[in-house]
Amino acid sequence: MENLILAVILAVIVIALSTVSDRLGAAPPLILMLVGVGISFLPFINPIEIEPEWILAVILPPLLYGAAIAIPTVDLRRDFSAVGGLAIILVVISAVVVGFIVHWMIPGVSIGYGIALGAILSPTDAAATAIVRRLGVPVRVRIILQGESLLNDATALVLLRSAIAATAVTVSMWQIILEFIWAAAAAAVIGVIIGWIGVRLRRLVHESTPATAISILLPFLAYLPAELVEASGLVAVVAAGLTAAQMGPKHLDARQRLAERANWHTIEFLLEGAVFLAMGLELKSFIIDVRNTHDTLWMAVGMSALALAVSLVLRSGYVTIALQGIHILTTRKANRSASWMQMHPSVSVGESPITEREQELMQRRARIRARLRRPGASRENMEERIVGMRSFISRYVADVDYLIRQPLGVKEGALLTWAGLRGVVTLAAAQTLPHTTPHRSLMILIAFFVAAGSLLLQGGTLSWVVKLLKLDGQDGAPPGERDRLQAELQEVADEWEADTDEPMSDDEILLAKLRAQREELLELRSTGTYTSQSLASALTELDAAEMGLQVRLSEDD
Repeated sequence: MENLILAVILAVIVIALSTVSDRLGAAPPLILMLVGVGISFLPFINPIEIEPEWILAVILPPLLYGAAIAIPTVDLRRDFSAVGGLAIILVVISAVVVGFIVHWMIPGVSIGYGIALGAILSPTDAAATAIVRRLGVPVRVRIILQGESLLNDATALVLLRSAIAATAVTVSMWQIILEFIWAAAAAAVIGVIIGWIGVRLRRLVHESTPATAISILLPFLAYLPAELVEASGLVAVVAAGLTAAQMGPKHLDARQRLAERANWHTIEFLLEGAVFLAMGLELKSFIIDVRNTHDTLWMAVGMSALALAVSLVLRSGYVTIALQGIHILTTRKANRSASWMQMHPSVSVGESPITEREQELMQRRARIRARLRRPGASRENMEERIVGMRSFISRYVADVDYLIRQPLGVKEGALLTWAGLRGVVTLAAAQTLPHTTPHRSLMILIAFFVAAGSLLLQGGTLSWVVKLLKLDGQDGAPPGERDRLQAELQEVADEWEADTDEPMSDDEILLAKLRAQREELLELRSTGTYTSQSLASALTELDAAEMGLQVRLSEDD
């Protein structure tokens, strides 16, 4: 009963503080953490310790899954190399450099345990994504930050596991590399399979409530088998979420998608608030442990300040080099795109319609109508192959257009550097250190100070930095794009109505037209012809219209 009362009280605090933080213009994670710290030092509150497994196995899987199903998969694919570099290469570099510094400055801490602490301090938190989304920064910057926070948690935890194993037995570098590859690859396969099965199961369920229940179970169904085979459960969760995000619009009806979206927003809101509040509540217990062991907190304060400064310097240097590489690759892709467009003048993107654009649209819509009427129709004829090649080139050209339209310059690089906040994963991972770890309580407190300092210093000034760089309010679609998309979808509906001669009621005709428009929208999403903002807005409108028609049809029956 006491735990239930505590859970209800925490939920009420999270809701109240989130509302207050919005009115004050402050980031909710900062307010929640500070209030948690204040509560922990009240004289009648006993030191609070939360088992790290609760965060790693119970809270993080649904948080990561909810973030994964919300990220635009097309945009993530376009910048996957940048995301992968930040989530893997930078994490490894930061862990090794910080690890050697810790080994050098704290007597009795081996290289293995130093790298373990470096891995703990390396992953960024999704809190930055919430802040920059509210400020309206360029979509490309937000996607990179969001993708990084999805993937680098798993990288850091796998590296942590390997570093701790290396302190107990003799482990070669090749063994560590193979373990890392297995943890990522096996988890990705498991996650894709679970995500695919989950969408297929939900397709068979016609009621939104049990379908949503399946969705809530999916992150745990992906996490558990991955951990059983010593793979990364968090990678499996992310892979399952991305698979569901890709398949959902095609296989799930409007009611399921709208219900899932609303429910996952609520889950994320409560869990994110709870973890940052809990983070503050645990501070008192860490301080007591360190005082009992070291008699001073200055070592923890100094080491955390040094580790945070080193991490920011490494991140700044890596981002600078990475942006140079991205600029070179984008230039090469732009040149290749120009050559292909000369060879295939029927390809176009955005506002650049050219001679055979209408012919391509007609071919694509004919293919959509054939798929709607004959789901198993063969696509092996020569005409389909030509259309497939044109679709591939269109997707490539659209990718290049996206990269050019949203360049990553000095301002974006500065924001990517400063928005690399540490957070709850750092604290949770620190508590998984074995109890035999030298100076364990000190290392945990260093992790807390790094996470808290990052949230206060970087998170507290992130809004100001975004405005100083003049990157706020730049997340909208290009002018007129949504109108062009709506006109194209309306044309699809008109063509479908002109071509069909089947006897239907007015509502059934409207429902069929909406489904034809969705097919066109998914086709446009696969090629990336329009921005993810315009596509998401149009899909939401189609879902709302379809759900209303389904309700009307069910009432008529």
